[in-house]
Amino acid sequence: MKVEIWSDVMCPFCYIGKRRFEKAMNSLGIEEDVEVIYRSFLLDPDLETDSSKSVTQHLAQKKGVSVEEAQKMNDYVTGMAAEEGLSYKMDQAVVANSRNAHRLLHYAKSKEKQVEFKELLLKSYFEEGKNIDDLDTLKSIGNAIGLDQNEIEQVYTTSMFTEDVVRDIQKAKQIGVQGVPFFVMNEKFALSGAQPTDTFKQALQKVRTEE
Repeated sequence: MKVEIWSDVMCPFCYIGKRRFEKAMNSLGIEEDVEVIYRSFLLDPDLETDSSKSVTQHLAQKKGVSVEEAQKMNDYVTGMAAEEGLSYKMDQAVVANSRNAHRLLHYAKSKEKQVEFKELLLKSYFEEGKNIDDLDTLKSIGNAIGLDQNEIEQVYTTSMFTEDVVRDIQKAKQIGVQGVPFFVMNEKFALSGAQPTDTFKQALQKVRTEE
């Protein structure tokens, strides 16, 4: 089975959805039979990386709400994440454009390391307060899973894999993706959002049965 997942590195529901989907696969014992491909989606393509601004301040500005209301939103999603064993530290997260991270996800895919790279990107952003638009951070993540440091720097400092990112975004528009995470199974069955683990299980079982 092939599962394509459109998501963004700075999307809190994407990490939660990833965990729930993985739990569903594991409970069915099919993780070895599923090819997972992460597709690029930019929630805020024009965002400027700014380590001096908190994610809560940025959220308040973007949503047009008070900092207190934005904090409540972050607290809510932090609680959701905790239920999946994730320890979000939104007060430490760095406001960062994710385009370079997405280009490197495509590079990692070319080395069959995309799933591992995605996991460490999300962990770096949500749990470790690291700047996912910073070259040293990205090289450190790559190094942890055995990717070549020089190649990572080459991708980062050029326009390599930009077309792959653009292609994913165009495909998302074609199939009507309104938000992420968005799961497409065997190019036929779609599921939107960080659904409960049982919903993912039912979808996976349905695809296996019908295919």
